[in-house]
Amino acid sequence: MSEEEKERIIGIYDEGKRGSLLIILGSMHGNEPAGVLALEEMFNMLKVEPDTNPNFTFKGRFIGLKGNLAAIRENKRFINKDLNRQFTNENIERVLNEKDESKLDSEDKELRAILRLIHREVEEYQPEQFILLDLHTTTAFGGIFSIATDDPESQRIAVELHAPVIRGLINGIQGTTLHYFNSDNFNVPTVAVTFESGQHNEDLSVKRAIAAITNCMRSVKCVRAEDVENKHDKILIEYSRGLPKIADLLYCHSIAPEDEFVMAPGYENFQHIKMGDILARDQKGEIRSLNDGRILMPLYQKQGEDGFFIIKTIEEFGL
Repeated sequence: MSEEEKERIIGIYDEGKRGSLLIILGSMHGNEPAGVLALEEMFNMLKVEPDTNPNFTFKGRFIGLKGNLAAIRENKRFINKDLNRQFTNENIERVLNEKDESKLDSEDKELRAILRLIHREVEEYQPEQFILLDLHTTTAFGGIFSIATDDPESQRIAVELHAPVIRGLINGIQGTTLHYFNSDNFNVPTVAVTFESGQHNEDLSVKRAIAAITNCMRSVKCVRAEDVENKHDKILIEYSRGLPKIADLLYCHSIAPEDEFVMAPGYENFQHIKMGDILARDQKGEIRSLNDGRILMPLYQKQGEDGFFIIKTIEEFGL
């Protein structure tokens, strides 16, 4: 194992009982520490769990990984480009086949290292099912949520994380882990889910991420339901109180550095907005909402490719 892999791998837990391979990523964006902190705490908890609960059993293999190592070191979202927009098949083929290291930037190298490690683990373990959970946080306060793919299994797991489920979000952006980690790209059944545990630097974001990891392990049968404390459900259910159970993407506002995009202050995740509300400004002037709905992930940092998203619940669509 290389020194870089030692730095990337947060932990591995395997009691020798066959089952699913659960790989969880933290800090795909380097300024989002909650996922890594939650994974570190989870592995510490698993080490002592058999001592405090003699009946505890674990099926499958659980691996925690750091995402963008270079960006983590500098506490930046990314160095050259957003790592969680690079998972397109065309870009992956380019990165994996490039022989000249000088033609690869920082995120290219991170992408290649992550993919090689994960593909190796899948090939060696040959699991019944491979689950990828990607942990994130947002620049805004106001709510937690899960992002699922169109795969029914992804949506099932997302629902069991006990947070609002946002559908269709991957249609508004490209090249995320949700786009790549599916059965077409691996030789075993593969499913991906993303969990957003709160604001970047909020202490509770770590606790919510721990609860999501725990619920995910239960959902994919790595751990038994009777071994999961009710507090994990309670943490997520209480923070999601009053938020929609399921919502669909209505609009994604993509941005580029030359746009000089500035989000209007004070917006929070799931906040209701009306058509005509001023949401942001750029070099062309005011950016007003074209729809009624709720705002999601308003951008309050310099780096990023998405200014905001607008979502609606089924009820708000009038269906």
